[in-house]
Amino acid sequence: MIVCTGLAFRTIAIRDLSIPSGHTCVIGPNGSGKSTLLSLLAGIEMPEQGRITIDGETPRRTDVGWVGEFPEDNLIFRTVRNEIASALRFRHLPDEELEPRIGQALRDIGCEYLLDARCKELSGGEKALVVLAAALAIRPKVLVLDEIDSHLDRSTAEDVQQILPSLSCMHVLQSTQNMDTAAGADNLIYLEEGQVRYFGSPEDIFPNLEDTPFYPTLWRFAAWSSHLKR
Repeated sequence: MIVCTGLAFRTIAIRDLSIPSGHTCVIGPNGSGKSTLLSLLAGIEMPEQGRITIDGETPRRTDVGWVGEFPEDNLIFRTVRNEIASALRFRHLPDEELEPRIGQALRDIGCEYLLDARCKELSGGEKALVVLAAALAIRPKVLVLDEIDSHLDRSTAEDVQQILPSLSCMHVLQSTQNMDTAAGADNLIYLEEGQVRYFGSPEDIFPNLEDTPFYPTLWRFAAWSSHLKR
């Protein structure tokens, strides 16, 4: 369980929030604090007030994998092998553990063929998948995806969403502007001006947003089709 108590940082002001394990999507208007909240939950930023715990530990004492909106900005090394290995070397894993971890991370995302590729020769979608593999290689308890789908082609974005349910991470925290993606999550956090206006399952939250841009297209289409059949 991720527990936020008395949380304050920049625009974020959250009195109490408990996030159960599973896939949680963070949605809301631009500037509502989605990226800031994820940065706090990942331990990248520290709260000015309040506390965040993940199963009783602080985020910085928890293994957290992070993939940002522009994954290519995270690529440092020449080859995919070394890019993924770097995440493990930073954690001082022995050399004999590197290759099995690298191979497993690429298998997790179905991209074993990229092992010996040069990062600069990858497509935008492949770069995002490599950064995701590097995040998974550390076997994180928490995986944070900050609008990873914003600059991906539709096919790659769908591939990423299909991968997520098979991962062993206890928490997958994802911000997105795609409400059809959010509809597939276990939990939703709807932010407005840094505050949690709604929290719960998609079935509980989306009816409150039906007359806003934050409503799944697929749900709207299904309702329209049902109306026509009457």
